[in-house]
Amino acid sequence: MIVVIGAGVVGLAAALAIASRGRQVCVIERRGRPGLETSTHNSGVIHAGLYYPPGTLKARLCVEGRDRLYRFCVEAHVPHVKCGKLVVAQEGETRALERVHAAATANGVAVTHVDHAFVNAREPHVAAVEALWSPETGWLEAEAFVRALEARLVGHDGVVLNGTSVVGIETRADGAPTIVTPRERIEAEAIVNAAGLHADEVSRLAGGEDFRIFPCRGEYAELAPKARHLLRGLVYPVPPESGHGLGVHLTRTLGGEVWIGPTIHYQDARGDYENNRLPLEAFVEPTRTLLPSVTIDDLRLGQSGIRPKLHPPSERFADFLIRRDHRNPFLVHAAGIDSPGLTAALAIGEMIASIVTE
Repeated sequence: MIVVIGAGVVGLAAALAIASRGRQVCVIERRGRPGLETSTHNSGVIHAGLYYPPGTLKARLCVEGRDRLYRFCVEAHVPHVKCGKLVVAQEGETRALERVHAAATANGVAVTHVDHAFVNAREPHVAAVEALWSPETGWLEAEAFVRALEARLVGHDGVVLNGTSVVGIETRADGAPTIVTPRERIEAEAIVNAAGLHADEVSRLAGGEDFRIFPCRGEYAELAPKARHLLRGLVYPVPPESGHGLGVHLTRTLGGEVWIGPTIHYQDARGDYENNRLPLEAFVEPTRTLLPSVTIDDLRLGQSGIRPKLHPPSERFADFLIRRDHRNPFLVHAAGIDSPGLTAALAIGEMIASIVTE
């Protein structure tokens, strides 16, 4: 049996890909049900692949995963929409917009440079001097995606052990691992480390490589119902120079809500979603950059999420860690899966399954 630790979208997608190859698979999830952490605490955007350095796993798996994800959503009846996205530039941001355009082109992603008139026709309340139009970007209901993955996995005789913590990983005589939980001991052929914010801890527990996950909290506000008419789709700023995120953006859901965020803040706690939350006032300026007519009376606080990053705040970029561990050949990592992890999940799952079943 192959054991996957972590039942977020990446763990479930990997388990499904493994089970689809006719292998026995068990997913261990410490929370009461799948997808309760990073998988459902995000914008729900299906990324086209605009931003990521060419040749990286993030770039390749985003494009491959995007196409797989749209097909999956149709087949599994996951609520979604391919609505397109505007990346808008203000005065002085032309070069930054050009860099996004160049990265998208290098990644084989279709984008079009558009003027203020185009933006105004689609989003009359949005401020922009110029923009990029990405027709392949969309949005999905993340919780429905999680449920669909779990249902497909169970349909392939996969097992999901919810509410189960891994308390130890022992090594048998042949080097293969035995996973110890409070209730059972599971002899595994291999372990897939899809533990998200705790992937570095799982690696150490399994005698694998030493790396560090940096928890990075992102917070959201929302437009009050009276102001939701101000946005029709997805609107992003040009990415910030720090490289730590895509900037506070505007997301309209299928239910009509408009989310504003996420912000970005490195922290030590891996499960702290609420302490020292930003005040509502912190969202006024970034929102008004895109929607100038918004006032604080049009805003209310929303959710928060925590991203598992593989680079500290002093660095700009780290790629996904998807490979067999260099110390423990029975351990395969799917670690540091921040954005575009939701979009790339199915492609990541196929890659993991290929590594595990070699």
